[in-house]
Amino acid sequence: MLRYLTLAFFLAAPAFGDDWPQWLGPKRDGVWRETGLVDKFPKDGPKQLWTTKLGAGYAGPAVADGKVFVPDRQLAAESKAPATGFATEETGGVERTICLDAATGKELWKDEYPCKYKVQYASGPRCTPLVEGEFVYTLGTMGDLRCLKVKDGSVVWSKNFVKDFAAKVPIWGFSTHPLVDGDKLLCVTGGTKENLVVALNKKTGEVLWQKESTEADCGYTPVTILEFDGIRQLIVWHGNAVLGLDPETGKRLWRQEFKTNYALTAPTPKKIGENLLVSAFYEGSMMLTPKKDSVAIAWKGKAKNEKPDGSDTLHSIMPTAYEVDGHIYGICSYGELRCLKADTGKRVWETRQPVVGSAKDEGKPVRWGNAFLTPQGDRFFLFNEQGELVIAKLTPEKYEEIDRAAIVKPTNKLAGRPVVWVHPAYANKRMYVRNDAEIVCVDLAK
Repeated sequence: MLRYLTLAFFLAAPAFGDDWPQWLGPKRDGVWRETGLVDKFPKDGPKQLWTTKLGAGYAGPAVADGKVFVPDRQLAAESKAPATGFATEETGGVERTICLDAATGKELWKDEYPCKYKVQYASGPRCTPLVEGEFVYTLGTMGDLRCLKVKDGSVVWSKNFVKDFAAKVPIWGFSTHPLVDGDKLLCVTGGTKENLVVALNKKTGEVLWQKESTEADCGYTPVTILEFDGIRQLIVWHGNAVLGLDPETGKRLWRQEFKTNYALTAPTPKKIGENLLVSAFYEGSMMLTPKKDSVAIAWKGKAKNEKPDGSDTLHSIMPTAYEVDGHIYGICSYGELRCLKADTGKRVWETRQPVVGSAKDEGKPVRWGNAFLTPQGDRFFLFNEQGELVIAKLTPEKYEEIDRAAIVKPTNKLAGRPVVWVHPAYANKRMYVRNDAEIVCVDLAK
């Protein structure tokens, strides 16, 4: 009898989908693996399930175990918001992490602390929270790393990269998402005394090892662990070079020089076959072939500059590129979605439709034009800077747009135009995304 009651319980229980507990999802590769999703949007767009007010920020949400974790910043009453993204005057305020009920958007708890900003594009936090077990880890713009309890937001331990590791705050603030690996929390701290890369005990914050230095800024790309030549390698990309480190000890396996203007190393390095792709806004792309203790360049772009008529390969400022069947798809410096041959970097086609308009409106080039690509099945979801969600198929032959819908308003004007530069979370057959005023949850189930 008990067996049948148990079976009945599971049949009646609601079906939960995959979580999105960190930057680029469960496997940190940006792939949305859920099925049973919309083929096209309803006539009036996806149904909005809830919305909750927020402060400003570039950090996308994390979704885990029925909760949504999203950072923001509240500007102090005596401080004035910067007029442009290039302003660097000091502003007061508090950084927060807010925990919401994933089903309703109701606030469950929040963690906040005072934080003065003195960076460009001073809206709010850049890093998606990282949820792992009973803890959630957050990293703020000025280097405040905090380990919180998932159940109530209480602080377990905290570090500040500037105070604890003699770090230099990057021009655009800390954006190097930490990574949990076993008992370690791996961080790029920006430290200048052989502590650029640090492994902390994830439960206590104790330093386990610290390695590397650079004369350049620490950059902005999240750390990632990938396997090459049969061994796991911690990939670190700072303003002067790409590194492969042993994640257990921090020992350097290899180093490839790649000096980038303003240390603008934001896109997450991507494994493609047995190669590693990195793409920078000014310098373009480079494909590396890492080994156990060495690295070679498979190909490298030869661009004159980042502008459309001077660029080649891919010049990504933020979005991660993806490879399908020997071809790379990514967003370039002026809003172009480009298709490249993975083995050579040669451009096959480009279009600005996902970022700027429909098939009838290619629009003008838009500096820093942005859309985040998310593979799902045999298609892609693209969330662009206008707050639109686009469904499209990408093939070596063409870009084929299936549908698009407005999700949130572009509210951040520091780029000289209204934008929303935030990577969504895709979980439970829903999309969770924020701008500088609210976070919304929309239904994408079929």
